[in-house]
Amino acid sequence: MAFYEIIKKFNRFLFIIGGFAVVFMMFLTVADTILRYFKRPIIGTYELIGLSAAIVLGFSIPYTTSLKGHIIVDFFVMKFKPKTKKFWYIITRIMGIFLFLFIGYEMFVMATDLKNSGEVSATLQLPFYPIAYGIGVCLFFQVITLIADTILAIKGEGK
Repeated sequence: MAFYEIIKKFNRFLFIIGGFAVVFMMFLTVADTILRYFKRPIIGTYELIGLSAAIVLGFSIPYTTSLKGHIIVDFFVMKFKPKTKKFWYIITRIMGIFLFLFIGYEMFVMATDLKNSGEVSATLQLPFYPIAYGIGVCLFFQVITLIADTILAIKGEGK
């Protein structure tokens, strides 16, 4: 149980980073809107909002999983016996582990390609690769969270 709590705390830290990105997006949007009224828009707002949105999405996934905050469509398993429900719960977590492991790996491959090519945003010339690496790290923490969740479910402590 202690290991799961450590994971949850780190996931919360990632979530807080995502929260700061949301606040940044909000302030940037408001400031840009006000400055547009005075014919002085903030250059690169669209890029910054897009990059911040990527941070928000990527960094919030592990903590949402540890809170079991994702939408679960369980009408298929509602009528099953508890052991069958547990079986499907574990199977879907294992599938999620492989899915996020693959996506996380591909994010690192993409980030490396972005770094090697020197690709940057059009207006502000910000590199894309740090965001891709950050999301890749978050996806690996998603994998760790799903592994811990699966172990808890097998032990009968989960869900």
